[in-house]
Amino acid sequence: MKGIAVAGTLVADNIKMIDSYPGKGMLADISRTDKGIGGCVSNTAAGVKLLDPSIPVKSIGLVGEDDNGRFLKERLSRLGIDTEGIRMTPDAVTSFSDVMTVEETGERTFFHDRGACRLFSQEHMGLDTLDAKLVLIGYGGLLDSLNLPDEVYGTKLARLFHDVKERGIQTAMDVASIQDAARMQELVIPSLKYVDHLIVNETEGGMIAGIPARREDGSLDRRALPAICRRLKELGTAGWAVVHAPELGCAADEEGNYHEVPSLKLPKGYIAGAVGAGDAFCAGILYSIYKGLPVEEALKIGAATAAANLSASDSIGGLRSIEGVRELYEKYSV
Repeated sequence: MKGIAVAGTLVADNIKMIDSYPGKGMLADISRTDKGIGGCVSNTAAGVKLLDPSIPVKSIGLVGEDDNGRFLKERLSRLGIDTEGIRMTPDAVTSFSDVMTVEETGERTFFHDRGACRLFSQEHMGLDTLDAKLVLIGYGGLLDSLNLPDEVYGTKLARLFHDVKERGIQTAMDVASIQDAARMQELVIPSLKYVDHLIVNETEGGMIAGIPARREDGSLDRRALPAICRRLKELGTAGWAVVHAPELGCAADEEGNYHEVPSLKLPKGYIAGAVGAGDAFCAGILYSIYKGLPVEEALKIGAATAAANLSASDSIGGLRSIEGVRELYEKYSV
């Protein structure tokens, strides 16, 4: 049975729970530390596998020949994920992040070294033997070698999406939050004509579309969201253009129809951390695409999978089966 492959960013997370984020030159207290898996190749793959262990899931990425690389491969293998596509290189360290998480709010700050992810390219995809129904590549904008220009397709990432799609495989893309909107558009838009499903947060979607998702006071501009989703479709996304925010999830479907589902109303004290919440939402959407579910149900599953993730301080500790996710949605849905 053909399954889901997740390729690109693969990270070891060093998670530190802190009492507050300090100002420059000041001190914060660390209450505990954890080591976890990170990046979509770990988090999203794990999310899909935990939702439904019967789905074949493969991780494809590049790590260093070091303890972090071996840790990532071992943890994913233990979850039942195929790690044959994770290659090791002597030319770089495994990508890692120091994740500072404020204990009371779950707010995160990342100090990141892209490491071996800088070198990940089409040659590491194993396209000639790739046997999948659906492939997610992420994070667009953060994979240095795939950001390079291509004289035919615009970027090397766009060429990769084209070549995956040419093999009859559905394509999906997740992107990284970068500060320069023009650079975001330059790196992401060339790929969209070869992307079936785009899954981004509200900041990323707004930057790609050129339509701000939030007002100057930081509040979500819900009137802008339909325009953002439809603009992402106009730029080339063939299937679903999905946008998630802490407040809600929304999407334009294949025909451009707009759908919106509010996030779950979680009780005080429920949130232990927000590391990997976006990847968890993405896993819920990928699961739904794979199963052929309608977009509104997919948004509910994405919201509940993200909410499950929030119950643990690491990126996958709170994830659960599709039955558990549905129960969580019924319990806390608005």
